[in-house]
Amino acid sequence: MSQLPKDNFDAIESHWIALAQAGDQAAFAHLFEQHHRRVYALCLRLCQHPNCAEEATQEVFLRLWQKLDSYQGEANFSTWLHRLSVNHAINFTRKGQWWRQRLNHDSSHEPSHNPIPQQGIDRLLPKLPVRRRQVFVLHAIEGYQHQEIGELLGISSGASKAHYHHARTQLQEWLQ
Repeated sequence: MSQLPKDNFDAIESHWIALAQAGDQAAFAHLFEQHHRRVYALCLRLCQHPNCAEEATQEVFLRLWQKLDSYQGEANFSTWLHRLSVNHAINFTRKGQWWRQRLNHDSSHEPSHNPIPQQGIDRLLPKLPVRRRQVFVLHAIEGYQHQEIGELLGISSGASKAHYHHARTQLQEWLQ
């Protein structure tokens, strides 16, 4: 099966976005189908609990429906949605509800029921403290710069670098 050229994909996606912005729920459902796996994976890496990631993903798409009319096409839609997802997942974990539940029911010894295959680093990420994990995911996996991470998390870029260093050191120790 051949893939659409990028220009065609962008034009088709722009068409679905325009329809969804006009209130077409089927078009929005199509956008959901195209992007929900990536949003869920990002939320899972930041939340580290499947239930939290599922709820955060649902809330991201609810927020997307509410904010879709503000998307003007200046950035690629997937980039815009990614930023919305990161902001929402971080705010969601700040609420702490899933972390309190996780601490009360230590699931680190239970087998994962996560539908996304986790290998190597992903299986160790839940063991990191929340802030270190957030910085590590945003910098090493998602490619954010420390200044951006600082702005997202309300910390200095130096603190972001320190959290990243500690996370990396800890992960290296666990991998030995």
